Amino acid sequence: MVSVVVHRFRFVPQQLSTFTSRSPSPVTTSPPRLRFSVSSSSSPSPLDAQIEKRPRFMEFPHLSVVHRNLMEEIFSAIEGKLGSQLLPHTLPPDVQFFQNQSGTSQGSLYIRTGNEFSSVDVLLGSWLHCELPSGALDIASLSAYLNLSTVAPHFVLEFIKSSPTSLVLLLDLLPRKDLVLHQDYLETFYSNTQLERWRQELGKLPEVQPYFLSSLRLRPLFSPTANLIRIDCSCKEEGEAVGQSRMDEIIHDHIGPIAKEVLGIWLDHCACRVGGREVGESEQALLGKRDHVIKDTAVKVDLISNLPRLFGPDVASRVISAIQGIFDK
Repeated sequence: MVSVVVHRFRFVPQQLSTFTSRSPSPVTTSPPRLRFSVSSSSSPSPLDAQIEKRPRFMEFPHLSVVHRNLMEEIFSAIEGKLGSQLLPHTLPPDVQFFQNQSGTSQGSLYIRTGNEFSSVDVLLGSWLHCELPSGALDIASLSAYLNLSTVAPHFVLEFIKSSPTSLVLLLDLLPRKDLVLHQDYLETFYSNTQLERWRQELGKLPEVQPYFLSSLRLRPLFSPTANLIRIDCSCKEEGEAVGQSRMDEIIHDHIGPIAKEVLGIWLDHCACRVGGREVGESEQALLGKRDHVIKDTAVKVDLISNLPRLFGPDVASRVISAIQGIFDK
C-alpha cells in the first residue's frame, strides 16, 4: 500500500495499491525475520499488550510462504546494504499496524529515513489485506526514494493480488529526469544496466499480460523498462489449487530472481554509488519539484482516495498524516 501509488483495477472496483555494476549474488539462505521494536513502559497498557500480539510488517501474514519469503529477502537485502545509512524506526504502534473496526481491513506500515550521510531520502514499505465483496485484496510494496544529492532513479516494487491465481506486478526504477531530453540518463540507468532484458524475460511467460495503469497521472512516472504486468494462473479444468501452485512457481522461479536483480542494480548503481554525479543548485530545484510531484501523486491518488473507504476516517487520517509528515520534511 503505502510506499505505493494506488491504482484502480478491472478486477476490483476502485482498488488500492503503491510506490527502490554488478549483478547481485542470489540469496540462498533464509534471512532472519525483522521485527519493529516498540518502545513501552515497564507496565504496558492493555492496548499496548494487544498491539504487541498483532502481526508486524515483516511477517506479511496474508501472503503465501513463497511470496512471504521473497518479501523478507527483499527487505533484508535493502536493510543489509543500507542499514548503516538509515535512522531507526520511529512509527507509533498504531501506525505500524492498523485495522478497521470490523477487522476486515488490516495494514502495516514501514518507514525509515536516511541519515545526513546517506543518498536515501525515505524507504516506504507496507502490506494491506482487505476483505471486499469481490474477494480478498492483498498488496505488498516497497518504495525507496533518493534525496537531492543524486539524480539516480527511485525504486518501486509492488504486488497487488486479487485472488490466489491473479497478481499485478509493478517493478521499476522511477526516472527523475526527462528521458527524451536526457539521453545520457536513459543510457546510464536503463540501457547500460540491461533492465530491458528482465522486462522481456517476464513477458515470455504464457500467464503474463501487460498491465496498463488506468490513471493518466501515474503512467508518466514509470520508465520504458518498467515491469507492469498482470499474471493470471486461473485454470477452470484443473482448479484453484493448481493455479495457486503455478503462481508460487512463477514468483519463486521468475519474479523473485528478477526483482532481486533489479534491486541489486538500484543498490549498486543508484543508492550506493558515490562520486561523479554531483547535483548543482539549479538542478536540485528541478529534481526537488519532480520528486514532490511523485510523492504528492502517491498520497493523493493512492491513499487519500482509498484508505478512508477501507479503514474509516480516523485510521486513514492517522496513517496518511504519518506519511505526509515524512514527505514534508
